[in-house]
Amino acid sequence: MEESSHQIQVNQMVEIQSQFDPELRKKINRKNQVAVLPVGSIEQHGPHLPISTDSDIVTEISKKICQKNSYLLLPTLNYGISHEHSPFFNLSLKKNTLQKVLLDLCLSLYENKIKTIFIINGHHGNQSAIKNINVKVNKTLKNQIKVFTFSYWHYMKRDFDHAGFVETSLMLAISKGVKMKLAKKGLITDGLSTQEIKKLGKKASVAFPQVTINGVWGDPTKATKKEGGKIFSEITANLAKKCQTCLTGHGSKFHQ
Repeated sequence: MEESSHQIQVNQMVEIQSQFDPELRKKINRKNQVAVLPVGSIEQHGPHLPISTDSDIVTEISKKICQKNSYLLLPTLNYGISHEHSPFFNLSLKKNTLQKVLLDLCLSLYENKIKTIFIINGHHGNQSAIKNINVKVNKTLKNQIKVFTFSYWHYMKRDFDHAGFVETSLMLAISKGVKMKLAKKGLITDGLSTQEIKKLGKKASVAFPQVTINGVWGDPTKATKKEGGKIFSEITANLAKKCQTCLTGHGSKFHQ
């Protein structure tokens, strides 16, 4: 019974990359469609998580939101801005490159009669690039399209980390690619003041290896699949609700 119910829910989602042109255009023409664009990164996540972690998490979150709200799911933009992780491995775009790609995609969606877009961000380093993308889009299209940007970690109660407890738990819940035997503590901020943590955060945004020699911010050793499932459910419920409030114009306590 549960499997049947789950199958029905999945079928409500329209995953763009698996569609065929005639049917997809019919779906777009039948109603005002909303598209979700996940944006991730390719970068180191310590010795125990794959370099695709940010992209993997934001893809699954976006997929769940599309299932909940019957949105169109676009293919994930897997490359982000991760220069700060060097000399750890990263494949990075420049800020203006990422902005240009996002702008081009929004314009292309508009040309294909999709006028509402949610950009869901999965990597901290992308924030400055996506922050005002809606302004840039509407400057070109004269407010004929609505673009909203969200970073998923703003929709959970726990503090954000990098390859620590939260990200590792989330990956355990959605992926089989975690090597927990290799998980080790990284930078631990317990006992530090808010000001000290902010200072470390600013330093990490420029040179991540200078604040943690193993590329981990937090403690992944106690992460669990069960806890990851709870965090995932919290994020997707809150973010799906936020997206709907954007469409209706009603207020929400959650921020971007």
